[in-house]
Formats: sequence, structure tokens, C-alpha cells
Amino acid sequence: MPRQPNQPEPLDLSRRLRLGVELEVIAEQLRSLARAQDRLHDLYEAVLGRDVDLSVVLQLIVDTAMELAGARYGALGVLDESGRHLDRFIPVGLSEQERADLTGVEFPHGRGLLGRLITHPEPLRVDDISAHPDSAGFPPGHPPMRTLLGAAISIRGKTYGDLYVAERLDGQPFDAHDEALIVALAGAAGLAIDDARLYEQTRLDAEHFQRLLLPRLPDLRPFEAAAVYRPATTPGQIGGDWYDALLVPDHACAAVIGDVVGHDLQAAAAMAQIRNMLRALLYDQRTPPSAVLARLDRALAAITDQPITTACLARIEPAPPDTWTVRWSTAGHPPPLLLAPDHQAGYLHGDPDLPLGVDTARPRNDHIHPVPAGSTVIFFTDGLVENPARSLETGLRRLAALATEHAALTLQDFVQILADHHPGDGHDDMAVLALRTPGT
Repeated sequence: MPRQPNQPEPLDLSRRLRLGVELEVIAEQLRSLARAQDRLHDLYEAVLGRDVDLSVVLQLIVDTAMELAGARYGALGVLDESGRHLDRFIPVGLSEQERADLTGVEFPHGRGLLGRLITHPEPLRVDDISAHPDSAGFPPGHPPMRTLLGAAISIRGKTYGDLYVAERLDGQPFDAHDEALIVALAGAAGLAIDDARLYEQTRLDAEHFQRLLLPRLPDLRPFEAAAVYRPATTPGQIGGDWYDALLVPDHACAAVIGDVVGHDLQAAAAMAQIRNMLRALLYDQRTPPSAVLARLDRALAAITDQPITTACLARIEPAPPDTWTVRWSTAGHPPPLLLAPDHQAGYLHGDPDLPLGVDTARPRNDHIHPVPAGSTVIFFTDGLVENPARSLETGLRRLAALATEHAALTLQDFVQILADHHPGDGHDDMAVLALRTPGT
């Protein structure tokens, strides 16, 4: 049938095939962009997550860069605080043999093309590494690489390191689309590194502030005393744990350990206020611990906006001729642990009264127990023994076993061991105070 005037010619088979291929390429690019968007979304979620380890995030960034750019190799280098040397280097894509060939080879020193990324923080695309004027070659055992795409990791004008990929799997040079992805991922790496360093500095500042609030134990002779404080593993948290000990005029030794609810500046300020007020009440006169805690509770309720606080207050008093007595009162706090001279350990249990700040009208009680000469009374906060994976009773048993095992150590080494090998999960700060009565 003859073709009508102005009717378009039908597409021949070859043109149809070419069009189908081009449409499939476009569809694959759209799918790739969709995958890239999903991966970048997941990646930024990881970067913003407070509980994700920095090494895990950086590894994820390199993996994502390699996948989205279709690269065989990838790496990320993080500079130290001086900005002159690599503090961390994460290579990805090396085979077991390639890793073995590089055994003993140091981190890159920031020379050559990687050094250019740091000194000239703009994206770098190289089609032939060996021909680039800034190329410094590869160390012995390094796999051969021809193409490179890299970007500096910078935040607010400060360079933290570099991210790069090498060798596209299809053998082609990296293009502008790849470059845009690598630049975006370098930005995510910068956020993660900056956030991690800010959190680390916050943690150090909080820990320093906390330690400034805690007392240095005075000379308590004839008693021996040692204490240790460990902050929570969560960055930036300021705990409310505290301890104190002092000799009082009637030759007894008073000791207290407590925990203000909360992990912020308010808890730390309340802790310092409570400790100082309690010191004045302890030194006032020979008063049973229960009465001191009751007076403290009433005073705090009257003049402060007091958070709930647990505490254990004790007096170790002489009991002639050569023994001692411990008299204590517990405001919702774990019981003290008594370690006898024969290294047998047992808790000084007594029904705990309400924490401070709950009900000042409720009575408080004292408990009394003999303490042989040369015994150690150990006070601690719940962070030392609490672990959500097991019961509190299990944590207390493990602490008693740990104390028995290391009872022969000097008192300072002893409390350090308890803090180092504690049965708790480490998510709460912890304090330990140990008092040893004089020998016969």
C-alpha cells in the first residue's frame, strides 16, 4: 500500500534497537539515582545517630562511595588534631593478597595526590594517576591504579581529611555525576568527624567538671581510705555520683556515698550542694546517721529545688578494746560491702528508707554491725553493679567475688580494680569509697 503524503517514515529495526538501549540506560541511571538517594538518606541518619561508632560510620561512607561511583577501591583518611598527619586510614576493596602485600606499609603521609586534596581542598578527578604532575607513585606492594576521584573532608573551612575512590569497574574515567556523589559523601564524613570530636571534647569537659566537684579525701588516720570515680560511657553526661569521708570530733570516721538522679549540670550542682550541706551536719555533733539524713532531707526540701537523691551515710566508731562498730542509714541506696580480714565478703543489709526528696515525714532508721580490726567497708553507687542484661543480685554477687579475689591489694589498687572490672554495663557513672579500720 503506497505511503500517504506527509506520513512519517516508520522507524527501522536498528533505530528501534538503539532507542531501546538508550531508554534502558536512562532507566538504569534513574534507578541508580534512587539507590543513591536511599543510601545517602541512611548514611545521614547514621551520621546523626549519637550511639553509632565513628569507625562504623566512616566505613559506611567509603562503602557507599564505592558502590555509587562503581569503583573497585576506596579509602578515607582522617587527619590528627595538628592537621599534618593521618590519625586514621580506612582502605576498602583490597583483596586478602593485596592486604598481605601491603603488610608493614605505613599510612599514606599526605604527599602526592592525597596531599593535594588536603592542601587544595577542591574535588580532584584524574584519568591517569601516573601522568599527573603531583603524583608521587605507589609504595611497594600497592595494587596498580589508573583513575582517581577524591574530595577533601572539610567543615567550616577546616580540613579533616580526604575521601577518594579509584578504578571504575567499567574501566571508564570518573565523571561529573560521580564527583557530585563523592563531594556529598565527603560532607557527610565531615559532619561525622566534627560531631565525634565535639562529643569527645564535651565528654572530657564534663568529666573534668565532675572531678572538680568531688573532694580529695583528707588525712583519715588511723583509718586508711581510697576512692575512685568513673564517668559514664555516654559522651557529655555529667553524673550526680559523689562520695565524702571525714574524721569527726568523737574519734569516729564518717563516710557517705550518694547519687543524685539525672545526668546534667543540675544534677552536678545539686550533688555539690548536698555534699557541702551534709559535711556541716556531720561535723556538728555526735548524731546517728538516720537523724543526719532526716535533717538534711528537711533542709533540702525547705531551701532548694532538690532532685531525688539516694545516699548511704555511715559512722565507723571505736568499740573498745580493739574492735569497731559501723552504724549506717540508707536512703534508697545499695548496701555497703564488708570485707573481713580473712577476705570473706558480705553485704550490710538493712531495709532501705526512702531516697532524699520523696517524703520528709517518713522516719529513717539506723543499722549497727560489728567491724573487726583490719576490715574494709566498701561504699559504691549503683553504676558499679547495674546491668540490664542480668539481675541486681547477680551484680552484687559478682562484686563481692571480685572484692574477695583482690582483697590483698593496697586499698588504692583495690578500688581501681573494682572500677576496672565492675559487673555493671558502664552506661552510668560510678563511684567507690573504701575505708579500712586500723589493725589491732
